[in-house]
Amino acid sequence: MSWRNDPSSRPLLPAGFIEPCLPSPSMRVPIGPGWVHEIKHDGYRLIVRRQGNRVRLFTRRGADWTHRFRWIVEAVTRLKLRSATIDGEAVVCDDSGASNFDKLYSQGHDDQVVLYAFDLLELNGEDWRPRTLEQRKAKLAKLLSNAGEGIGFGDHCGRRDRDVRR
Repeated sequence: MSWRNDPSSRPLLPAGFIEPCLPSPSMRVPIGPGWVHEIKHDGYRLIVRRQGNRVRLFTRRGADWTHRFRWIVEAVTRLKLRSATIDGEAVVCDDSGASNFDKLYSQGHDDQVVLYAFDLLELNGEDWRPRTLEQRKAKLAKLLSNAGEGIGFGDHCGRRDRDVRR
């Protein structure tokens, strides 16, 4: 029996980690007013947790990668808030703005990794997950409107409010 089937044998996750919602495979693209479509950048999914001045970056399985992406940590530290948990994608962009997974995977460009933030899970101690996706995205877009380099808003229609490349 794997840990996925037996909750008592699951590995301990770090404090502050919130497991991300993962996409579901489908044979057809769902349509209608209850669906949004997000661009899957060619990067690493990150849960970004800020508590006071401490920022931690977690992979989707809970590994702490804070030490890898200092530019994202610095960008999140500059945000004007007490605490937040943000869901996003860490990417390295080429000169045209397209994500380049080879550069990201090589770890030779970790100083160029930016975060496309697409969901706000917690803000200043309040759980935002019960709110609608539209409310969470609107608040996240507002929080990131003056964030500067290293982090940007990833809209569900694939638009970006700002260019987060250097």
